Amino acid sequence: MRFVDEANILVRSGKGGHGCVSFRREKFVPRGGPDGGDGGDGGSVILRADAHLLSLYDFRVKRLYEAGNGRPGQGSQRCGKNGDDLEIGLPVGTLVFVQRQEGESLLADLNADGLRVVAARGGRGGKGNEHFKSSTMRAPKFSQPGEPGEELSLRLELKILADAGLIGLPNAGKSTFISRVSAARPKIAAYPFTTLAPNLGVATDGTETGKRLIIADIPGLIEGAHRGLGLGSRFLKHVERTRFLVHILSAEDMSEADPWAGFALVNEELRRFDPELADREQIEVVNKIDLLAPERLAALRERARAEGRQVFFICARSGEYLDELLARMWLLNDDVGRGESLAGGGCDARGDGQPDVGSDAFAHAGY
Repeated sequence: MRFVDEANILVRSGKGGHGCVSFRREKFVPRGGPDGGDGGDGGSVILRADAHLLSLYDFRVKRLYEAGNGRPGQGSQRCGKNGDDLEIGLPVGTLVFVQRQEGESLLADLNADGLRVVAARGGRGGKGNEHFKSSTMRAPKFSQPGEPGEELSLRLELKILADAGLIGLPNAGKSTFISRVSAARPKIAAYPFTTLAPNLGVATDGTETGKRLIIADIPGLIEGAHRGLGLGSRFLKHVERTRFLVHILSAEDMSEADPWAGFALVNEELRRFDPELADREQIEVVNKIDLLAPERLAALRERARAEGRQVFFICARSGEYLDELLARMWLLNDDVGRGESLAGGGCDARGDGQPDVGSDAFAHAGY
């Protein structure tokens, strides 16, 4: 299934059934009173976050979603059947916007597995004529019509939830890294823009507690990405929901004059897209050190130390020095988590008040 992170759909809740106009008719009761039943309520459209879903592709294929209508009431005080609710599963991390003529507004942020939100409430069923009898009106020949349902135009926008986001220039080795530390198997090739959609992987600490670290591999960024160049800002939004960033730079992209220029370029794109992203906790990594001569590698290590930069030098293909990097990622993940919980507001794991929901959710999804 293709990765799709934006879609527009139309949802309609069910109409309420009409109340019934009926009078009791039995043997020896020639003038029975009103006994019209109520109409059934229309079904509601409910949105539910489902961790097993990772794309909005289905909503590009089908765009109209309708709940069931309520049935009309009947005589003998029989109420009509309620319309069936329609529950729509959406990937965790989906933002739902209501589009109106005056603009759009946020309806829901489905940031936790199992979260349910009523998008369009069904119309109420009308009351039968038995409700309108009184001492002065003993035979009401009218009933209440059912209420119409709601119709909403929704824009769906998926922003992936993850603990760590892998960013960097194209062909930096991000996909190779995520394939080494998790069970994810993204496409890997020796040319830029191999990754055309975010990939998710889950790293485990191998202990009895079974702690998990969700890692998102974001497609490579180039200069001008915030304006839509390359794969553009289409995937920059997925970085917004990561707790910290792992910035990977290929040894091939390091110059003699300024070896860290690749870090600065991508950070500038983050800043222009969202200033908060440039200030997010970040781990700097130089990959493909097998392409560097030992003297060059030693010189880069010394330069980083002299400039006060903590840079991890790894070879994702062979797995060299990955343990040190992963240890730092686990430590930073714990530190960021404690900082969020101490900040208040119940933002234990992802700012959603649901501790570690996403980790288990993506694990169950087979990532």
